[in-house]
Amino acid sequence: MNLTGGIVLFAVIWFMVFFVVLPVRFRSQEEAGEVVPGTPPSAPADAQIGRKARITTLIAVPIWAAIAAVILSGAVSIADLDWFGRLGR
Repeated sequence: MNLTGGIVLFAVIWFMVFFVVLPVRFRSQEEAGEVVPGTPPSAPADAQIGRKARITTLIAVPIWAAIAAVILSGAVSIADLDWFGRLGR
């Protein structure tokens, strides 16, 4: 895995974790009782995007490190994932 591959892997993991973290402790404007005119009642009352981005980073870094370690160690390679024999060993 080269530098670009590591950055792409981290970005994919970060966004996957971010989409899991987004709905945690979600409170809509309707639940808060303060619907801003022009927005749907299901819009977040306080999204806390910065806090959720920090939490996402704290979760994504160890996941990325574990996956990168497995890839760099050679424990699992592309040949191991070739279930249909298309790489031609």
